[in-house]
Amino acid sequence: MFRRSIYKTPAQLRAMVEPGLITAAALEAVRPLIRAGVTTLELDAEANRVILSRGAESNFQLVRGYHHTICVSVNEQVVHGIPTSRMLQPGDIVSVDCGAQFQGWNGDSAITVVVPDETRPDVVAQREELSRVTEGSMWAGIAAMASVPDLGEVGAAIQEYIEAQGPSAVSGETYGILREYVGHGIGRKMHEAPSVFNYRTPDPGAEIKPGLVVAIEPMVTAGGEATFVEDDDWTVSTVDGTDGSHWEHSVAVHDAGIWVLTAPDGGAAGLAPFGVVPVPIP
Repeated sequence: MFRRSIYKTPAQLRAMVEPGLITAAALEAVRPLIRAGVTTLELDAEANRVILSRGAESNFQLVRGYHHTICVSVNEQVVHGIPTSRMLQPGDIVSVDCGAQFQGWNGDSAITVVVPDETRPDVVAQREELSRVTEGSMWAGIAAMASVPDLGEVGAAIQEYIEAQGPSAVSGETYGILREYVGHGIGRKMHEAPSVFNYRTPDPGAEIKPGLVVAIEPMVTAGGEATFVEDDDWTVSTVDGTDGSHWEHSVAVHDAGIWVLTAPDGGAAGLAPFGVVPVPIP
């Protein structure tokens, strides 16, 4: 039986640049729309408009049973929230996950934004801190890819970053890391082998070497890590009702270094605090 290698050729890596940039453009178009009074369906429509305008298609719509361009998860929802007529409220913490397929190759990325609320500065501050910790752990994992030998150490770097941030102001304990949902390889399909855990595991995982392309996506909560799937069969929410945050980038390893496919600057700004300089794919 034929089995495709998890490692891409240099030409295949180059083919993944454009779908990554299209995914980034869709999220950047959605970001300023995340404000009170906007529905999550409106966010979905804008992401779809951008993807189609670039000659690509939503890879989320290619997932069996899913009919939208993005996932939008609000407050206690962590991932896989379905766009609806729900109107965003002041203070909401909103995670948007998006992907594009272009000429048979895929991009996948996610951001978290907190809607301003002058009447609840403490809530906003707690939610912004949750987002900061989650985003920082993503960059810690990406930075590790530049020097560690395997994906197991990437997961360890993500967990170590989160633990180093101290306790959550909500729970008084370390931020929760979802265990049942992990990062993944990406290429001809949005979800491919290998898995990328966001925590330490005994398994070293796949070797990090040129040709590896993975989506690093920590999913973090302000409380416990336990989740359940809501009645819509998609939305993943926390059991204890605490907030969730989700950040994600697709990252390529090549002969000269690493490059974040879903960041217009290749990840330069996010990697700078870790002393890592991304190198464009030749």
